Amino acid sequence: MDDEQVLQSIEQLVEEERQLREAAASGELPHADTRRLQDVEVRLDQYWDLLRQRRGKRHAGADPDTAAVRDPGTVERYQQ
Repeated sequence: MDDEQVLQSIEQLVEEERQLREAAASGELPHADTRRLQDVEVRLDQYWDLLRQRRGKRHAGADPDTAAVRDPGTVERYQQ
């Protein structure tokens, strides 16, 4: 997955997150969608982390294609 593909995935997830949050704000978010919102948030963290890895490797002269998606437990422990 190259940077453009990662960014496209992020954009799609951001849009889905926005829609789910709007539904939550209006009180129209079923329980299943609450779980989906949590999943989207984790996937966004993973993709942002992947993009940072790729950029960091490129900056260091390494192959950005060696970057990999990290498990949710790892990315969820990062400080914002």
